[in-house]
Amino acid sequence: MSVSTGPQDHIVLGLIARHGPMTPYELKARVEDGVDYFWPIPHAQLYRVPVRLTAAGLLREEAEDGGRRRRVFHLTDAGSAELRRWLADPHDADPETRDPSQLKLYFADLGGPGDVVALARAQAAQHRRWRDTYLQHRADTDASDGVEALSRSRILRLGILHEQAYVDFWEWLAANPDRVDLDEPGV
Repeated sequence: MSVSTGPQDHIVLGLIARHGPMTPYELKARVEDGVDYFWPIPHAQLYRVPVRLTAAGLLREEAEDGGRRRRVFHLTDAGSAELRRWLADPHDADPETRDPSQLKLYFADLGGPGDVVALARAQAAQHRRWRDTYLQHRADTDASDGVEALSRSRILRLGILHEQAYVDFWEWLAANPDRVDLDEPGV
């Protein structure tokens, strides 16, 4: 059976490949501990996606007969092959940025004179918090986890640099709300 897979599917396949068979509840905990900072997934999807991937033959489901009747999902050979195919493909869709603060910045000329400074200060503070969260996660990463620690440290480095760029921009804008600098080198 052929199935069109998207990022949430690859997250589920990857988490089960890395950590072994899981229930949707366990998937939710792993998402919160890992990718949620840069790719949040609504919890309801973590109950629907494994069922869909099972129907496509990428996962196999085992249901408990008694007790809580939990549903445990296992990676199949086809699921492993799909995950490897996706990881080997260097091309992705263009990233999407859906940042409400960028919308406000775009329409800032329609607002009050202090709105840009207030927005910039609030955003600088928010991005400092996110940067500091990534820094704390990096400090908490155990290098003895081998390749998983390497993968985690890479994404944390990207997150730290990304958030620092936002901090730098918003702090600059808060200090210079009337500057244009369209001809600044490197920008």
